[in-house]
Amino acid sequence: MGQKLIYTIVKNKSFEVIATAVGANRTTLKEGYRYEEMDVSDAKQVEEVIQKYKPDCVIHTAAMTNVDACETDQEKCTKLNIHAVQYIIDACKKSQSYLCFLSTDFVFDGLNGPYKETDAPNPLSYYAESKLKGEQLVLQSGLKASVLRTIIIYGVVDDDQRSNVVLWTINSLSAKKNIHVINDQFRAPTLAEDLATACIEACVRRSEGIYHISGPETKSILDIVYEVADFFHLDKQYINPISTASLNQAAQRPLRTGFVLDKAIKDLNYKPHTFQEGLQIVKEQIQKKSLV
Repeated sequence: MGQKLIYTIVKNKSFEVIATAVGANRTTLKEGYRYEEMDVSDAKQVEEVIQKYKPDCVIHTAAMTNVDACETDQEKCTKLNIHAVQYIIDACKKSQSYLCFLSTDFVFDGLNGPYKETDAPNPLSYYAESKLKGEQLVLQSGLKASVLRTIIIYGVVDDDQRSNVVLWTINSLSAKKNIHVINDQFRAPTLAEDLATACIEACVRRSEGIYHISGPETKSILDIVYEVADFFHLDKQYINPISTASLNQAAQRPLRTGFVLDKAIKDLNYKPHTFQEGLQIVKEQIQKKSLV
């Protein structure tokens, strides 16, 4: 997500961008912004970088997002998804920076989706609990801040080691690889560019509180994969539908989420792409990347 923010923000020359991550810069684009190595789980490093620049706005996208890994290694999850958020908050207080924090649909139990911002969270996993705790820290911090919850993000990234449901489907079916796809979970896939734009709007408008940011259509994960296969003319015979229960995963997932987007549309002028429009953007980006 950080890469998409870089590519989106640098188009506006009125913004100065400082990007951070652990280790060397993995973004192909190296110009038009500054880069600082920063481990969000290192309080001293977080304070040093934020105090060096005193940014008007901090967009916090880093997190441990492997849901099962969070369940089995709760100490690491706590470090990255809770303690790191407090380090960001403490640094933002000193620099009087606005904070935009990314969260997840997994804070809900999936029994009554699609969800409004005012619906009560009920996390089913330690990952979800950690993200909800992060939200609470931000909202109770006294900072001018927003929490943007989102749902499975898709798009083309520079780093081929990273994937998402759309790229995974394209790559697997192109290789004629059999894939098992869950047929009883429902999500609203979110184009990465849409989420990046929403983050920027929240910062520019200094919006406060919780916002739900996702694609406009809630579909089963199986239907998402089928739609990707159809769009890219890939053979669906390699797709094997399975139930959530059959996976015996360490962490429980909500079965049906999806968001009501009215607040974001009204306050942030949010205009999400349909899934078909998003797939066309992905197609163009893949074609462009193959020419580089």
